[in-house]
Amino acid sequence: MIKNGFCRNNIESTLYTKVNEHGHIFIACLYVDDMIYIGDFEIDEFNAAMMKEFEMTDLGLMKYFLGIEVEESEKGIFVFKNKC
Repeated sequence: MIKNGFCRNNIESTLYTKVNEHGHIFIACLYVDDMIYIGDFEIDEFNAAMMKEFEMTDLGLMKYFLGIEVEESEKGIFVFKNKC
């Protein structure tokens, strides 16, 4: 991540950010073998670079992450705790 221009967060070591010259931000979060990312630039380039570097599968829009259900709609992004 660092060699691709990302900065590691000082407090949360699994969080990386990259800001381009126009102030656009890209955020990636890694946890063991899971990764989520969001940004308003270089999404396709980042995805291609990660797939070239690591054996991974693009699962598309996030539905679950670390046991948390995520739903995206026109109204926003909603996070739900799994029922026990």
